[in-house]
Amino acid sequence: MLWVKAFHIIFVASWFAGLFYLPRIFVNLAMVTPGSVAERERLLLMARKLLRFTTLLAVPALGLGLWLWLGYGIGRGPGNGWMHGKLAVVLLAVAYHHVCARLLRNLGQDRDRHSHRWFRWFNEIPVLLLMAAVVLVVVKPF
Repeated sequence: MLWVKAFHIIFVASWFAGLFYLPRIFVNLAMVTPGSVAERERLLLMARKLLRFTTLLAVPALGLGLWLWLGYGIGRGPGNGWMHGKLAVVLLAVAYHHVCARLLRNLGQDRDRHSHRWFRWFNEIPVLLLMAAVVLVVVKPF
């Protein structure tokens, strides 16, 4: 079980590293001056590759988490309300990942009009999600 936990943590940390950086590329895309086609295409390529890689990291992170939850019974039973909170955080992280994919698709089609400031705020969401997940798992407040 310790191997499963270790690899779950590794993949979650790697997944979140991608979620931290992808919106930063969106900030740069929003700041590209009109007519800078090469810069825009380079940033879009970087974002697409990072999204693909981040998605590949999310799959084992979620699979190993499911294995820990269902296979070993972690977080089930009385006094494990923290797990319900963590599952909510996981669902929010998956939704955030999906929103990033949709934003990238819209940016690639030049249909997104969010400002670089909006993307800077959007970039803070995965930090809050990771903090919440770690506090719920380590502190187990309920």
